[in-house]
Amino acid sequence: MKFRILSVIFSVCLWVLVTSLWAAPAWALIPIQLQDLSYKDCPPELAEGAVSSGSSQEAYCFIITGKANNTSGKMVVDADIFGRIYDSTNNPVMQNRGRLGSIDTVPPGISDFELRISVPSNLEPPLQLKQFKASGFTSRIGR
Repeated sequence: MKFRILSVIFSVCLWVLVTSLWAAPAWALIPIQLQDLSYKDCPPELAEGAVSSGSSQEAYCFIITGKANNTSGKMVVDADIFGRIYDSTNNPVMQNRGRLGSIDTVPPGISDFELRISVPSNLEPPLQLKQFKASGFTSRIGR
């Protein structure tokens, strides 16, 4: 009986050891610095009929541009962009929404990015772009 219990304990310990050494790699987020942010009006073909958040309210269309600085030395994909946008009177443009969009691929080093946004027409420019950052992965997740 004692041998059987020791055998079971040994088997469980061996299984834990083997599975912990053979675990799938961890998917770590890689931070991307966003800098030199600015915005411009959308070209007419993008701006026409712009609506905000699926509503029928009129909206302004803007393209946010900037530089993405990937210091990881690796290609980053599916980088989510986070930030806060305020209008000229400090009203939040996208209330309760930190994620603004994504960048499909970010090569190592500094590269340009663009992000299209719609701003309700009752909020007045100029826009204030604050706390922008991005993070992504070295390979596609869940595809």
